[in-house]
Amino acid sequence: MPYVLVIMLDFLAILAALAASWLWYLAGRRPIRRISRFEELNAADMNRMVTAFNRSSILNRRAALASAASAACVALRFVASLMADL
Repeated sequence: MPYVLVIMLDFLAILAALAASWLWYLAGRRPIRRISRFEELNAADMNRMVTAFNRSSILNRRAALASAASAACVALRFVASLMADL
């Protein structure tokens, strides 16, 4: 039974790490358009910038959560491995 748990935790850690890397890739995929100092900003420009920042922030939060889940799975795997040796 503990060996099945160890393999399952390894698999979950790998999946969570892959999810984190994919979410961070998505967060950095779209560059934000640079603004010239001669440009006049209007409400639509500000809305686009705020939306881009918010989307990036949401994806970064999700990636950090997936990374934390991966670390928790690895920690639980080590605990399960230590308990199996006892």
